[in-house]
Amino acid sequence: MKHVSAPRKHVSASVRLTATLRRRYGEGPLHLLLLLASFALALYAGVRLLADDWVMVTVWFVGAALLHDLVLVPVYAAADRAVTALVGGRDGSRRERTVYIRVPAALSLLLLLVWFPLITRQVPRYERSTTLPADVFLTRWLLVTAALFAGSALWFAVRAWSASRPGREAGAGRG
Repeated sequence: MKHVSAPRKHVSASVRLTATLRRRYGEGPLHLLLLLASFALALYAGVRLLADDWVMVTVWFVGAALLHDLVLVPVYAAADRAVTALVGGRDGSRRERTVYIRVPAALSLLLLLVWFPLITRQVPRYERSTTLPADVFLTRWLLVTAALFAGSALWFAVRAWSASRPGREAGAGRG
């Protein structure tokens, strides 16, 4: 009696390599490629940044890290606890609802951090570069902040309305 085996599917080398990489690394090859590219870019930027005055750059970097870890992280945590307490509701939904405040607040604060000198009118020499008067940046930052919070409130209202419809749950229909 002759043994007949089922036909074997031909698996390409790239599929096997991708499966092995995903099993060992945890992600696909595109993720690894992007991560390596970002490290290369950061290394290039670091070398360029440290070329001129590496002592002051190092002092600034260490100072910024200490300021962030020792001052700003406790402020973030206290603000997050205050927002969570103010939002109210059940424990599970309370944490979920804080996202609608966290995201626009984080984006607004990031914009404030990046554009701080212009928003606070501390750098008048930028008027020539931007061709804008110094007093428009605060108003524009406040408008962008209001738009971020309004968009977040609208998104929250749509999600709450969708969840309140009979036979529907929040997030139903998402992929």
